[in-house]
Amino acid sequence: QVQLVQSGGGLVQPGGSLRLSCAASGFPFSTYTMMWHRQAPGKERELVATIDSTGGSTIYADSVKGRFTISRDNGKNTVYLQMDSLKPEDTAAYYCNTYYRRTQYWGQGTQVTVSS
Repeated sequence: QVQLVQSGGGLVQPGGSLRLSCAASGFPFSTYTMMWHRQAPGKERELVATIDSTGGSTIYADSVKGRFTISRDNGKNTVYLQMDSLKPEDTAAYYCNTYYRRTQYWGQGTQVTVSS
């Protein structure tokens, strides 16, 4: 079965950095687009970043462009989200995601809190 297992996250001061990881299994990871979303309390889930199967094409939300970097290691079946210059408004639960065989799959979620 498809599994997306996240790690990373936590509490960081404004201006700091964190890296999230998402280890995938149960599907041909290297041929599928991967995404990171986030959801803050009281807000809708937001698509943060997308990476194509090869890692050659990435797309970012305007709110994180220039600060976040999505990447992947197809040899390790893992997608990453490097978050730099973090702001309090980046505080949210972060989720990795893929769409495989007409089904959306989600990681378990990782809390990121940016606060002094």
